[in-house]
Amino acid sequence: MNDDIRVLLVDDQELFREGVRVIVNAQDGMTVVGSVGDGLAAVRLVEEHAPDVVLMDVRMPEMDGVEATRQIFRPELVERRSKPVRVVVLTTFNLDDRAATAIRYGASGFLLKDTTPALLCDAIRTVHAGNAVLAPQDLAALLDGQFRSRGSLPESYLALTDKEREVFTAVARGLSNTEIAGLVFASESTVKTHVGAILRKLALRDRVQIVVFAHEHGLVEGRS
Repeated sequence: MNDDIRVLLVDDQELFREGVRVIVNAQDGMTVVGSVGDGLAAVRLVEEHAPDVVLMDVRMPEMDGVEATRQIFRPELVERRSKPVRVVVLTTFNLDDRAATAIRYGASGFLLKDTTPALLCDAIRTVHAGNAVLAPQDLAALLDGQFRSRGSLPESYLALTDKEREVFTAVARGLSNTEIAGLVFASESTVKTHVGAILRKLALRDRVQIVVFAHEHGLVEGRS
C-alpha cells in the first residue's frame, strides 16, 4: 500500500468530504490521508501528511482555496519536500476566475464539484502523473483573461536552446510527448529529456506551469 496515491480532502462541507472519501478509498491504489474544512488546516496537513494530491475547494472560511494553494507552493516549502504535491481545485462554477488564479499559484487544474466519481479518480491519477486535469483549450480560456501586460522575456527563457523552445511551444499548446516527438523528429525519451531541462531552467514544477508561463509572457501561438 506504500505506493498508493495519498489524497488530502479540503472542503468546508463535511458531507461532501465524506462522500469523496468513500469514492477515493474504494479505488485500488488510492488512500485518503486527511480531511479538513478550511485552507489554513490544509496548509498544515500538507506538511504533516505529505499527500501526493490535494482536492481543494475554492470557497472556504478562514482561508480560501486560492490562498491555501499559494501557501502550499511557497518556494521554501516546496524545497523542503522530498516529493511533489499536486493540487486540484474544486469549484461550482465553470471557468471560475478564482480557479485560474489558483492555477497560476501552482494548481494542476480544476474540476466542477458535480463531476462524476470516475472523472474525479481519473483526475487524481492524471495530476499525480504531472499533467493538467482540463483540456489545453479550457486552460487557455481560463488564463487568457488573467494576463494583460507583456513584459520583456526573462533571461531563463532566452537561455533555452532552439530545440528546447520548440518543445516548450508544443507543450504550451497541450501536445503530448508522443505528438511532440513526431513534430520535432525525436524519440519520446529525448522529448522527456528536453521537457525536464525546460522545467529545470525555468524553475517550473510541471507541464501545467509551462502553459501558465507561456500565457504570462505572451508566448502562446494561435490555437485552432
